[in-house]
Amino acid sequence: MLLAGGLAGWWFWSPPQPHLTLTRASFSDLVGWRDDRVSAAILPFLRTCLALSGKADTAATDARPNGLDFGYVGEWRPLCHRAAGLPPHDDAAARQFFETATIPLLAANNGAPEGLFTGYFEITLNGARQRSGVFQTPLYRRPPEPGRFNRGEIEDGALAGQGLELLWVDSPVDAFFLEIQGSGLVRLPKGQIVRVGYDGANGKTYVPVGRLLLDRREIPREQLTMQAIHVWMEAHPKEGAALRRENPSYVFFRELKGEGPLGAEQVPLTPERSLAVDRRFLPLGVPLWLDARQRFGNDEIRRLVIAQDTGGAIRGPVRGDLFWGNGDHAAAGAGAMNARGHYYLLLPHSVAERLLGNAAH
Repeated sequence: MLLAGGLAGWWFWSPPQPHLTLTRASFSDLVGWRDDRVSAAILPFLRTCLALSGKADTAATDARPNGLDFGYVGEWRPLCHRAAGLPPHDDAAARQFFETATIPLLAANNGAPEGLFTGYFEITLNGARQRSGVFQTPLYRRPPEPGRFNRGEIEDGALAGQGLELLWVDSPVDAFFLEIQGSGLVRLPKGQIVRVGYDGANGKTYVPVGRLLLDRREIPREQLTMQAIHVWMEAHPKEGAALRRENPSYVFFRELKGEGPLGAEQVPLTPERSLAVDRRFLPLGVPLWLDARQRFGNDEIRRLVIAQDTGGAIRGPVRGDLFWGNGDHAAAGAGAMNARGHYYLLLPHSVAERLLGNAAH
C-alpha cells in the first residue's frame, strides 16, 4: 500500500510553492566577510534611511512580503543614526557596526539556500527628441491604460500618434535591452545625455527570451549571457524581432532629472552595491551578504549589498540582480554575470529574534 500510494502521489506531485525560510547564522559563517570593503555599503544603506525618514516609527519599513514582519521604522532608525555617524571609508568601523547592530539570517526557498544571481546595468543608447533618420524606435511614456496592449500590438502602432513618444532611438535591440535593464542613458545628436527610468509596465507575463533561445538550441547553455543574446539579435534582425514579440511584457519610461538611476525604493542605485530582489519575499532596504560563484567561471562575488530594486525576471525567495552602474565595465560585468549562490539578511536584533521566534511556532 505504501509503494502504491507513493507512485500515485508521484503522478499528482507538483513542486511546493516558493516559500522563504530563515535560519540563524553568525558573521563567522559569512565567507569573505573580513575581506569586503564593507564601508562601500554605507552610502546605499543611508539612502534607504533617507527613504524611511519621512515615515512614522510605527510604520512598516516596506510592504510586508507574504505577511512576514521585517520590522518597523522605529526599529531601523537607530541603525540609521549610527550609520550616519561612521567615519567615511572605514571598513573596520562599518564591519563592527553591522556585527553589533544586526543578526545574519540565511535565506532559503523551502530550506534550499541556493539561487540564481544575475546582473544589470544602465545601458547607453543613441536617440533623438524627434523621429528622423536612423531614430525610428520609440520609447513610450506610460499611457492612461498601461495594461491594454501587449508588445506586439504596441510595436504595430497601438500607441502611436497619442503624444506618448518620449524619445526615439536608433536600435530596436538596444530599446529591448533598456526594458530589461529598467533604466538607461540616451545620448542625443548634439551630445546631451538624457537619463530615462522605469515608469511601469503593461502587466503582461514576462517571457525570458534567453530561455527561448536555450530551448531552441540557438545559444549553448554555457554561453548564455546578456551579451550573447544581444549579439544573436543583432546578427539575426528578422528572427530577433520575432523573438522579442514572444515576450508580451512591455516597459514604459520617464525622463529622470538629477542623480540616478532610481530603483524601486525611489533612491539612486549604487553600482555593485544595490541588488534587485523579489519583493514578494524580501522587503526593500534590507542589507544582504551576497555569496555567489559564476557558473561559467571561477569568479566569486562576495559583498555586502542593499535590496533597493525589483525586476520582472527576479522571482523567488533566493534570487537577485546586481546593479553594475554604467559604461563599458558595467556592461561587461552585468552581461557576463550568471552565478549560483546564497545570501544572508542582516536584520536588527529585535526583528531577527521575532522572525525566528515566529518560525518556531
